[in-house]
Amino acid sequence: MFKKLPKPLLIGSGLATVLGAACLTKEMMGEPRYRGDILAENKVVIITGANTGIGKETARELAKRKAKVYMACRDLKRCEAAREDIVLDTKNKYVYCRKCDLASLDSIREFVDVFKKEQDRLDVLINNAGVMRTPKDSKTKEGFEMQLGVNHMGHFLLTNLLLDTLKKSTPSRIVNVSSVAHKRGKINKEDLNSEKNYDPAVAYSQSKLANVLFTRELAKRLEGTGVTVNSVHPGIVDTKIIRHMGFFNSWTATIFLKPFVWPFIKGPTQACQTPVYLAISPEVEKVTGKYFCNYEQEQVSEAGQDDKTAKWLWLVSEKWTRLCKI
Repeated sequence: MFKKLPKPLLIGSGLATVLGAACLTKEMMGEPRYRGDILAENKVVIITGANTGIGKETARELAKRKAKVYMACRDLKRCEAAREDIVLDTKNKYVYCRKCDLASLDSIREFVDVFKKEQDRLDVLINNAGVMRTPKDSKTKEGFEMQLGVNHMGHFLLTNLLLDTLKKSTPSRIVNVSSVAHKRGKINKEDLNSEKNYDPAVAYSQSKLANVLFTRELAKRLEGTGVTVNSVHPGIVDTKIIRHMGFFNSWTATIFLKPFVWPFIKGPTQACQTPVYLAISPEVEKVTGKYFCNYEQEQVSEAGQDDKTAKWLWLVSEKWTRLCKI
């Protein structure tokens, strides 16, 4: 006869089983690591927002593959801490921190000037940095609504200022981190900067749609140059991007919600795999103007296929970032 186990032991065993199942579910739901035999040796890569979350793990993954990685970050102290962690982990000393605040056009120009003095080539630009659901009065230095300014305008200017170097380094690639939220987005031509009416969720979706339209228009402009550009939805990811979403940072959510959704949310290491794939995979070397999720091409929303709006947004972005004066 089997002895009846003590109640505490039964409870502990049950919890261990549940935790194990949750971990297995999370592993199965996430993306498998991209092929380890594909290296990025001698490739120069810029990653924005690389001190935390998806950006940091993308930097780590590419550093493991022997790339020269430039971490373009607003907070140099946090960037340096992340860089040290990556260098110790990967044994790759060619990882650099450089100041780049996407909420300041001057900071972006300064970053590009410094980079071009240090490097004469750029193989991959990963526009990863982003903010989500920022408070109503959050503005960039130039007065752009923060989500539109950082997620789109800042990356628009950065990319255009680096195009000459990307073209000299062909075949080269641009990866724009967007979101499935673009499918809820609309480009508000009458109130692009959300000055008449501000809804943080609407503004975020607009900025992610802007990423998709920017990718589409840029791909057309880069035809025949050897530079490709694609956008990616990394998935629903547990990162600091939700810091402005009060409920999800509350004790209520921590106790009653997060334990149940945790198995279905990707970690940053899982979420960085498709951006890495787009950055270095031979399979997509000539693919451009597409939108990816979990290594696969997916259809963007109807609004994301609107070429007229894409051109309109490009012209407005040129004017607002003063690119057309360069």
